Amino acid sequence: MAERADERLVRLLGMVAYLDAAGAVTVDDLARRFGVSPQQVLDDVDALWVSGTPGYWPDDLLDFDAVARERGVVRLVEARGMTRPLRLGTREAVALVAALRALRSAVATAGPGARSVVDSALEKLTDATGEAAAAVDVELALEGDPAVAATVRDALVRGRRLRIRYVTAADVSSERDVDPLRLVTQDEHSYLLAWCYRSQDQRTFRLDRILEAQVLDVPVESHGDPRAGALERVAFVPDDSAELVTIVFDSPARWVAEEVPTESVRNREDGTFEVTLRVADPVWLRHLLLQQARHVRSVEPSWPAVDVAEAARAALGAYARLGQGSDLDGDAGDAGGARGNDSDSDGEVRA
Repeated sequence: MAERADERLVRLLGMVAYLDAAGAVTVDDLARRFGVSPQQVLDDVDALWVSGTPGYWPDDLLDFDAVARERGVVRLVEARGMTRPLRLGTREAVALVAALRALRSAVATAGPGARSVVDSALEKLTDATGEAAAAVDVELALEGDPAVAATVRDALVRGRRLRIRYVTAADVSSERDVDPLRLVTQDEHSYLLAWCYRSQDQRTFRLDRILEAQVLDVPVESHGDPRAGALERVAFVPDDSAELVTIVFDSPARWVAEEVPTESVRNREDGTFEVTLRVADPVWLRHLLLQQARHVRSVEPSWPAVDVAEAARAALGAYARLGQGSDLDGDAGDAGGARGNDSDSDGEVRA
């Protein structure tokens, strides 16, 4: 899967701060610390080497020890002030106060350690900000049915099992018992991370797709650390049993390479790009191709194209029966709306 630009930026900034404090570090040690390959570390160093503060003359750029790099060691020579403590203006401080108050609401179901850290940071920042902080009133609202959100939070606080009725993006509903682990937010959505007894594994459920929730009088069991492994990222990655599909897109659909789990991405000389991905849910693929129809150049194998064509003809037929065929603009691009391979054979949301 192509790396998101914001993810790499966070790593690059973290790498500068770490090297400034640690001194010389081997490429292999740096790779292990940041969870990337040694080659990625070298690529990151090369990117940082031509980065710096405004002006961007040689004296404004970050500098590394070139001789040490040849020996497989990374040593930051000049950080150009990028590790100095951040000085916040009133506007930035108020925005951070608002974010911390929202975070305090989000960690209400976490342990006392997490809450105390947030409370301590919020208290210090509020004192430093002064009267401006008093004007900020933030309450983090979870999406979906408020009654469902309240039930989920109650189960998390009391450590009780949940029985939920859930609907996938493909409009398939199911009932299952889960042990709730935590609530998380990513982008604009809220998710319940839970141990699913039907799947016998950890699963991620989008909160606005939980239609009903009931707290059971059964204590949750221990299922390990919910922060371990793939649960730290909400995105679903199909396994090797899913079929490989190769799609050629025009450049405006570049987000697909960044946000959808892919096996490979290849840029082509004509400005298009080719992605190979595994498809666990044909309905999800149909939605993706309909959404990006104007930017799709080719699909291999051919069955997804046949499926999309049949769906498009059915949609056009429905419009024709309503006497609204003339209102179509020829692009079924908004029919999907899915930006992730977000359901598997069990029906739980993964993205």
